[in-house]
Amino acid sequence: MAIKVILVDDESGVRKLLQKIIERKEGFEIVGECDNQEDALALFTKTRAEVIFLDIEINGDNGLECAKIIADMEPKTKIVFATAHSEYMSNAFEVYAFDYLVKPFNVERVYQTLDRIKAFSEPDRKENLDKIIKYERGLEKLLVKGKESMSFVDINEIILVQRENSSTVIYTKKDSFTTSASLSDIEAKLDGEQFMRSHKSYLINVSQIKKIEPYGRWTYIVTFKDIDKDALMTAEKFEEIKKRFL
Repeated sequence: MAIKVILVDDESGVRKLLQKIIERKEGFEIVGECDNQEDALALFTKTRAEVIFLDIEINGDNGLECAKIIADMEPKTKIVFATAHSEYMSNAFEVYAFDYLVKPFNVERVYQTLDRIKAFSEPDRKENLDKIIKYERGLEKLLVKGKESMSFVDINEIILVQRENSSTVIYTKKDSFTTSASLSDIEAKLDGEQFMRSHKSYLINVSQIKKIEPYGRWTYIVTFKDIDKDALMTAEKFEEIKKRFL
């Protein structure tokens, strides 16, 4: 299945250039393009594109703010900033951009980005970290309040907590629980030795980690033993977990 891409830039010529470059690469499909934030969010909501090429300044809108909104809707969306403003690179780091391309584009540099995106979309990934300490803990409970229900979840069974579609979802091996509570609210109730805030949108049980590998320019991706889900991890947290376990 082709990787879906959206182009967001207020210059039609730039969008056309990116379209030509991307369409030369097998495995990608342009599913929409626009020149402003409102249309970008509507396109993303409709298509759930895996990749967004996004300018920093788009007809008076702030591409960084647009990226933050999209990341809250789906944290693993690969945001590639494509802009003439190199001075915003550190800000792009704060919203966990997959890459940062500076205009005028070097075609080979864009191809490198597309190759990395394609590689991260393939199921066969190289293992970078497999030494994890198993925690044995008591079955303490976490009260999860839903819209019309309350669930009592064994803390020891929680594998992953993430922001998803503007809500917070708690994943165990067999179930998932959706709540309006923030990640910070849940993090405060969990043991910091067992759970790590790996990324602004993810809270992970470190005893359940299966693999950690590079993902984008400043980020890693984490896979787990017992669920078919993954999470993002910042470079800072990757260094922290290496010191803890290696």
